[in-house]
Amino acid sequence: MEHRISSGGIVVVDDRVLLVRHCIEQKYDFWVAPGGGLESGESITEGAVREVKEETGLLVEPLKPIYLEQFHQPDQQHIKTWVLCRYLSGEISTTAPEATREHITEASFFSQTQLQKIEIPIFPAVMNNEFWQDLEDGFPELKYLGNSKMEFY
Repeated sequence: MEHRISSGGIVVVDDRVLLVRHCIEQKYDFWVAPGGGLESGESITEGAVREVKEETGLLVEPLKPIYLEQFHQPDQQHIKTWVLCRYLSGEISTTAPEATREHITEASFFSQTQLQKIEIPIFPAVMNNEFWQDLEDGFPELKYLGNSKMEFY
């Protein structure tokens, strides 16, 4: 069995969270915070910063890990750490080779109300509910989001 360690950046600006849309027609279509596998020797926070830049063109500063998520597929066990990040600069763009290779078709910031209107899956799943309370509470501790079957691979 293969094991994968990854990280993602959760970027919040004016009570709106950054998500990217991964879409291959007839295969999958979902929104997720930017993230991906760590490179050799890379820390979780470095990976989150790199992934946000590659997938959205934005430069961010890592603040702290806020969620730990575990998921699996038939031949892989996956651990992902979501890192709260502060926006520093840049304009959203999904034209980088890393973004197009991952079939990222768009990126945007969403309010809680806007997320509730999206009819396709959103990851991590807490974005639709407890994330907003955690944000208000200042993410006092790292939260384990559980172990679930990976829906798209």
